[in-house]
Amino acid sequence: MSVDVHAEQEAKKLNDRSVKQAIFKGIKCRCPSCGEGKLFNEWLKVTPVCSNCGEELFHERAQDFPPYITISIVGHIVVTLLMIVEANFEWSMNTHLAVWIPLGFGLALAMMQPIKGGVVGMQWALRMFGFSGEPQSD
Repeated sequence: MSVDVHAEQEAKKLNDRSVKQAIFKGIKCRCPSCGEGKLFNEWLKVTPVCSNCGEELFHERAQDFPPYITISIVGHIVVTLLMIVEANFEWSMNTHLAVWIPLGFGLALAMMQPIKGGVVGMQWALRMFGFSGEPQSD
């Protein structure tokens, strides 16, 4: 009887990954497992293994999801600001180009890494792809 209870507790412990905490750790560009190790070893290249806890991170398959989220957020911010400015001021076309293009690029570059980190954290918490610990079949 105690063996069954112990097995259930171990199974529950293995399945207990907080999605919210893992996403926030990823947004901070930290390992979704321990929250200490660096998630990226280059700008958008995920570290294969966490240097702190040894969690394998090379399983991530973020692909096009982070750019999609980034474009959606940046688009909403820039278009909203553009409409506010357009309703209240009369800027020349050159001024619009000088403001909105650099703002869009800057926001996209600033958001891409934290958003990708959040996506990797979500994949880890939900045990997607190779994060389940089970061998994958191709």
